[in-house]
Amino acid sequence: MEGLDTLTRSLARRTPEQLAALLTRHAEPLARRPAPTELRGLASALWSYETLHHLVLHLDHPRLTVLATAARLSQERAAQDAPGPAAPAPGADYQSLMAHRLSFAQLATAPVPPEDVLAALETTGAARDAAESALRALYDDALAAPTEDGAVVVPPRTPQLLAAHDFGPFLAEAPRPVPDDPAGAGTPVSAVPATSPHDESRAAAATLAATADRLLASLATQPAALRKSGGLAVREIKRLAKAAGAGEPQTRLLLDLALAAGLIALTRTPAGITALPTGAYDDWLARPPGQRLAPLLAAWSALWAIPTHTPFGETPTALVRGHDRHAPALRHALLATLATVPPAAGAPLATPGHGTVPPGLLRAADWHRPLAVTAQPMAEDRAAHTLDEAAYLGLVAHGTLTPLGRALLTDPHSLDEPLADLLPPLLEQAHFQADLTAVVPGRPTAALAALLTSAADRESEEHAVTWRFTPASVRRALDTGHTAGTLLDDLTRASTTGALPQPLRYLVQDAARAHGRMRVLPAACCIRSDDETLVKELAAHRALGDLALRVIAPTVLVSSRPPAATLDALRAAGYAPALESDTGTTTVERLPAHRATAPAPTRDPQAPLALARRLLGLTPQPGEAAATGGG
Repeated sequence: MEGLDTLTRSLARRTPEQLAALLTRHAEPLARRPAPTELRGLASALWSYETLHHLVLHLDHPRLTVLATAARLSQERAAQDAPGPAAPAPGADYQSLMAHRLSFAQLATAPVPPEDVLAALETTGAARDAAESALRALYDDALAAPTEDGAVVVPPRTPQLLAAHDFGPFLAEAPRPVPDDPAGAGTPVSAVPATSPHDESRAAAATLAATADRLLASLATQPAALRKSGGLAVREIKRLAKAAGAGEPQTRLLLDLALAAGLIALTRTPAGITALPTGAYDDWLARPPGQRLAPLLAAWSALWAIPTHTPFGETPTALVRGHDRHAPALRHALLATLATVPPAAGAPLATPGHGTVPPGLLRAADWHRPLAVTAQPMAEDRAAHTLDEAAYLGLVAHGTLTPLGRALLTDPHSLDEPLADLLPPLLEQAHFQADLTAVVPGRPTAALAALLTSAADRESEEHAVTWRFTPASVRRALDTGHTAGTLLDDLTRASTTGALPQPLRYLVQDAARAHGRMRVLPAACCIRSDDETLVKELAAHRALGDLALRVIAPTVLVSSRPPAATLDALRAAGYAPALESDTGTTTVERLPAHRATAPAPTRDPQAPLALARRLLGLTPQPGEAAATGGG
């Protein structure tokens, strides 16, 4: 294969750093194939149909037009040099037609002088310079290779991939996304919004951080069961949406992002497949807010799905492996187009939530990724949902990119700094008030949130988070092992003033005095209390009839229900029992914390360079990890 030999020689002329950069850029498609052991194996992987199909989706108009033109000329020249077999007669069967279409002569390509490619594009001046730059970019990405005499060689499959598309005349620069003006040029432009894209992004990031926190906490407490056919059932999505305080489309989006980021995993159990957090979730909880959002946003940029978009006739679901390879390219095209819109441009080009995208925006986005925007079915609907997701994630506001959106467009894996600017540091202390509330004027740390949640009920969460202490909530803290002293000490350390209001101290002390006056034994389920009057009261209580309580001693009753059900019934009736072990000690009750097996470790960033050195026949440098994958 002359073309593969040319590409192999081209790869061999690169430095280890240049080859490592190529492996990193093409990591996703190469990861779907066995790791190459030699340069020719890498060349074969790069020019395979599957890899090419993925890579051409991410080409802009100049590179794609140059590649398509070179492929057409190359195929025409190959046909002249070696004419193919005659076409089948009219009415031939399908097998004969496909055999002719896929014959070697139809797939053959030949080297083409770059001057012929540029002449076919009819470019001059700045446009010719742009075409030459596009050709060099194709060389850098191994989508074309130069021969020894400077001719252009393209992958043999390229003509079949691009023959059906008409990219029009060569455009060196992206068209401006001018809003359509159906009413005429005299239509007045709407006023500039009162808030800036930065302000909108800050508000969206704060909401997103809180919502993701609640969603994953709900999954950690109660894993979600998947349907046998795959994906979450509607009732599970509704439950998680309620727990997260978000709409169902946004909940589906966050679930898919958390799965892609490795924060949750799908685990097979005897009862079926469940979704629950991984061990990485515990590390995620310890990070500042900005670092929590970074992996979710990076996952969105590469996700092979538009989670909030459900084609007509399909049931909305989540946690299904995406197969929409066009989605990442569509996102890039839309974000790159909006990046050209000044923040104070006036009327927005697209309004999130309205389900429509101006044709002018789509036409401009086509330049950035011609094969992924209007070339795909339901282009407007897919673009509208993509922009809605971008607005929810704080990447788009007022028809332009926010600073966070520009950072994501530049490098999805370097978002810590812009996110740190959007989200203030976590707060370690709260304001305790005499009305039995605790207020955190921002985002609490995981430790502070866990402490307040264990002893109080979360009431509201906007610019500040509010918890309210009640007898039942304090009893919940006592059930988990706190005493009045330890709980008051922990709350005092969490107070901004170093002291607690007197009503809160009284509430904790009163709840502690009542807590444990009766004991639920796990064996046969007995209830004991030193208070004989209380024992008689329980036995006569109508609300406890389902327990079938019987007095077997002045201080002991037996229940017909298990310990957990007995505890629930007593608490529902307004009592404050404690669970006791068979040794007579109080059993600490803890909320369930489910975790899945951690996903495979992240690839070592030095692996592409180590693989590049090995492919080039060089000795790996000290400190470089051995590459274990293709990219």
